[in-house]
Amino acid sequence: MRIRDYIPNQHGAWAMLIVPFLFGMLASTPGAIHGLLFVCWLLIYLFMFPLLQWVRMGKAKAAPRYRKPLLLYGALLVPAALMLVLLRPEVLALALGFIPLFAVNALYAKRKRERALLNDIAAIVQFSLMVFISYKLGGGTDLRLASELFLISALYFIGTAFYVKTIIRERNNKRFYCYSVGYHLLLALLALGLLAPALQIVAVILLARSVWFPRTKITAKQSGMLEIVYSVLVLAAVWMTYA
Repeated sequence: MRIRDYIPNQHGAWAMLIVPFLFGMLASTPGAIHGLLFVCWLLIYLFMFPLLQWVRMGKAKAAPRYRKPLLLYGALLVPAALMLVLLRPEVLALALGFIPLFAVNALYAKRKRERALLNDIAAIVQFSLMVFISYKLGGGTDLRLASELFLISALYFIGTAFYVKTIIRERNNKRFYCYSVGYHLLLALLALGLLAPALQIVAVILLARSVWFPRTKITAKQSGMLEIVYSVLVLAAVWMTYA
């Protein structure tokens, strides 16, 4: 048994797993149902990892390595998901939006292009949809508020995708650096015009991040550790604004 076959190696995805879920929960009424929802959400994420590896590598190559993780997470997911659906049947309708986005991820995995920006965006939108489910299961009824939280989540993580690429894969690509800074500048302007002060401050911090750090010798590991701080800042700003 190799742990790396069971645990996803995309470290940034853990923030995308947790933050949108907390957005929806904090903006509604937290309850025991959120515990069950998060268990299902975590198991879905863990199940998706070996499944996409299976798609990427093909059955012959993937089966010896990823069959056991698939069976393990599938066996845990099925009863948990059934319990959630029995308690809150509306989850099924809310989950339909995940299917086409997962299909995009599977297509890019098949083509071995998982690091493509469009694939990242499809995954980000998919994870951010959890805002609606978490909010609805907490008794939330304001679709406009949930939509705002969804957009904040998606726009933040898309900006992070741009920024991380300027640190790693596109480190010396001046054009991509300009795309990243331009995106964050637009995001900051939108925040200053439309959002609450706490979120405005975070947007300006994220803009400064996109401008400064790619011009330094920051490592991927250091950048990843700082991303935890930025995610906490975004979460705190949302809690102050919407909770």
